[in-house]
Amino acid sequence: MMTRLIPVFFALGALLWIGCRDPQPITDLPAGDSQPSIPASEIATDEASSSEAYTSVILPGPDAQTQAQEALITAEPGDVIEFAEGTFEFAGTLSLDGVSGITIRGQGIDATILNFKGQRKGTGGEGLMVKADQFTIEDLTIQNTPGDAIKISDSSDVTIRRIRTWWSRGPSEENGAYGIYPVMCSNVLIEHCVAECASDAGIYVGQTRQTIVRHNRAQRNVAGIEIENTVGADVYENEATNNTGGILVFSLPGLQLKNGSHTRVFKNQLYDNNHPNFAHAGAMVATVPAGTGLMIMANDHVEVFDNSIHGNQTANCAVISFLATQRKFDDPQYDPYPEAIHIHDNRLSDGGNDPQGFFGEVYKQAGSLPMPDIVVDGLVNEAKLMEGELPESLRFSIVNNGEATFVNLGLGAMLTGGAPAVSNDIASFQAKLEPLPPIAIPGVE
Repeated sequence: MMTRLIPVFFALGALLWIGCRDPQPITDLPAGDSQPSIPASEIATDEASSSEAYTSVILPGPDAQTQAQEALITAEPGDVIEFAEGTFEFAGTLSLDGVSGITIRGQGIDATILNFKGQRKGTGGEGLMVKADQFTIEDLTIQNTPGDAIKISDSSDVTIRRIRTWWSRGPSEENGAYGIYPVMCSNVLIEHCVAECASDAGIYVGQTRQTIVRHNRAQRNVAGIEIENTVGADVYENEATNNTGGILVFSLPGLQLKNGSHTRVFKNQLYDNNHPNFAHAGAMVATVPAGTGLMIMANDHVEVFDNSIHGNQTANCAVISFLATQRKFDDPQYDPYPEAIHIHDNRLSDGGNDPQGFFGEVYKQAGSLPMPDIVVDGLVNEAKLMEGELPESLRFSIVNNGEATFVNLGLGAMLTGGAPAVSNDIASFQAKLEPLPPIAIPGVE
């Protein structure tokens, strides 16, 4: 088996080692010492004996940027790029393009920190940009990026685990838009991550097919977790608190993948998402009112169950059409109406005490506080009506949610110049909908 040679640059306090799979971090070499390249055939492990994969270990120091990017550029399928314990100061984006099977690994969220606070203008805004299949990143923190912390695009079989993204200045419009940001991908797993202080979404999955988002914590973002124009998502056992909105399931016009659908949101803790909105003016999430637990907009076939949603001061759960935003769009393939929404067996309480935004104003003019736990805007696609009703397969089923309260804001008349027809009658929102199937990603249990 041939040894692959990779240029190595050394400087005080920094070292790049090309060698065996999964070594322990090198921490005891004095400045100026080097570690030779070792062919995988000389490593005494069964795994390495059948593979030409290499591990590159990067130590903190003034040359870490050059060394890390060199390892990414020269990486071959199956390689591991491992950051040792410590804080790394980066002045530009790190990028990986077109090489499958790469793993980027740190020593833990609190042990390995990639800091992009000193990123120079003209060197990219993202911390890490990836376009590669079978990509894994795990066990490190990315912080203070001018733009998105991690952007992964046009990739399949992506795993993001035990990653923290955040901005140390706290919530600010100056922060990057997204923390964890896979877009136009397939088979994406995001688990055991922490996302904080993003000016759009802490964890965002956009225009993607088949994704699982589980066991994460999102706090102090505008949107904690956002699933947008995505087909097939399981979002479960996450915690979202102190965001403007806890979880958003959106479909927006003008995007390549139209009309997100088939998302399950279950066993999440969504509470006290009352942070003031600090999104950039004009961004869609800038319209999300503070105090939103879960919002579903223009998405179809969404099942929401076994969640604990409480203390969200606008609405614990809201389901709306894109038309209710009163934004214009020119996309004939876009469906602005949410359909086949199944909300059942959740625990909702202590919400709506200080409703904000357009929906809050509509309700406060027509009803008494608090605003009910589950809010719908009442807009339907009249072209699909049969004898005055949607087919049962497209209706809402809002059932078995304990003592949760309900309101239909009846905005249809308002959009044509009339007054909203606010109603608490839930009888027509109890269709019989079947549970959605679980999302299956190859190799993920």
